[in-house]
Amino acid sequence: NVPMILANLVNQNRTISFVPCIMQTFLHAGLGITECLILAAMAYDRFVAICHPLQYTVRMSWRVCTVLAATSWSCGFIMALIDMILLLRLFFCGSGEVDHLFCEILSVLKLACVDTWINNVVIVAVSMIALVGPLCLMLISYTRIVWAILHIQSKDGRRKAFSTCSSHLCVAGLFFGIAMVVYMVPSKQRQEQEKILSLFYCLFNPLLNP
Repeated sequence: NVPMILANLVNQNRTISFVPCIMQTFLHAGLGITECLILAAMAYDRFVAICHPLQYTVRMSWRVCTVLAATSWSCGFIMALIDMILLLRLFFCGSGEVDHLFCEILSVLKLACVDTWINNVVIVAVSMIALVGPLCLMLISYTRIVWAILHIQSKDGRRKAFSTCSSHLCVAGLFFGIAMVVYMVPSKQRQEQEKILSLFYCLFNPLLNP
């Protein structure tokens, strides 16, 4: 999405055909959901590192990491594929102008000339699974982590433990917070603000990502 956004800023001909637009929508959804699940897996990694350091190599073995990564990617793209199948059954009409910085699913849905109620319901349901589920797991992990850190006697040990988690917390807080605002409480009055918010998780989150 970032190269496309940069190209549109300098190019007067801001057009995109149907197939690349749908591919962009699919990849944006798939990679976004995958990142939610990977951030939850990273929270578990930090939980094991701080709360069970002696068992870390066993609990976070190469096999466990592979399973976590493969599960995140496969679940992310399966959920995105469900959204795409429902999107492709629609008829599109009107101006054909996507009112966004890229082909984002909610903006593309607005171009449909048929009822999109089922699409919106599925988007909210997928958001619940991809956002609320991992967020709850992260909150449980970090509650245990904070409890463990408070029991560390040395100041240097506490500082190291907090520095281990700080970058992940920044990324997760921004990513989950923005995604929940955009996909779980969508609003027609907030269109311009949502464009700005999308810049955060496209540009700033990758810079902060550990």
